Amino acid sequence: MRIATWNVNSINARLPNVLEWLGCNRPDVLLLQEIKCQDENFPSMDLKAAGYDSAVHGQKSYNGVAILSRQPMTDIRTGLPGDDADTQARWIEASIDDIRVASLYLPNGNPAPGDKFDYKLAWMDRLIAHSKDLLYTEKPVVLAGDYNVCPTDDDVYDPAGWQNDALCRPESRTRFRRLLNLGYTEAYRARHPAAKHAWTFWDYQAGAWPRDLGLRIDHLLLSPEAADRLGECGIDRDPRGKDKASDHTPIWITLS
Repeated sequence: MRIATWNVNSINARLPNVLEWLGCNRPDVLLLQEIKCQDENFPSMDLKAAGYDSAVHGQKSYNGVAILSRQPMTDIRTGLPGDDADTQARWIEASIDDIRVASLYLPNGNPAPGDKFDYKLAWMDRLIAHSKDLLYTEKPVVLAGDYNVCPTDDDVYDPAGWQNDALCRPESRTRFRRLLNLGYTEAYRARHPAAKHAWTFWDYQAGAWPRDLGLRIDHLLLSPEAADRLGECGIDRDPRGKDKASDHTPIWITLS
């Protein structure tokens, strides 16, 4: 099974790019973030014509996550457990074959410190709790998406300049490590432990893309049962160079 994740920064604005990428790469599952539309405005029919069923948790103008699958999806759940008052569309999970997959869009958290950073940390605490519960199922679990965390200084082009940013602050990195310490494997580093400049995001500003000033903030975390089946993991930089590109690019894994 080939599973990919991609923050598309508006599915309707990037639909031609997404359809082109799906046609060329044919992943079994594509997890989307920042779809930036309500459920009824999601282009499900276009994606169905391309061979993919859709599960969507949308929100007007902001956030939003979705799962595209070539196989049937069951037990679809939306919203990260732990806070019934949280209305931001940042989490969707489903079962595909014997694998539990989740598409997540973790809060950015800037400016930090502040209310947005507090929300990010609280959201991460909920993520840790739910991820622990998913481990108890003893099924393969893939938690993928835009984590808005650079796990180490190797994952940001300018560590000193970004040290006080919410993506790199120690509070964010500590919580990310707690996820790994539960027993999850971060797929890219498992396959490419010494890779440099392995970015998944380049800002639209200051010529970040042509200057290769990027961040690695999109990740796939695997439960032990999924990690045992991990084949390859790669970052596809090509979509970032397309016309009207998202500021993120896809990252993918294969599972035996």
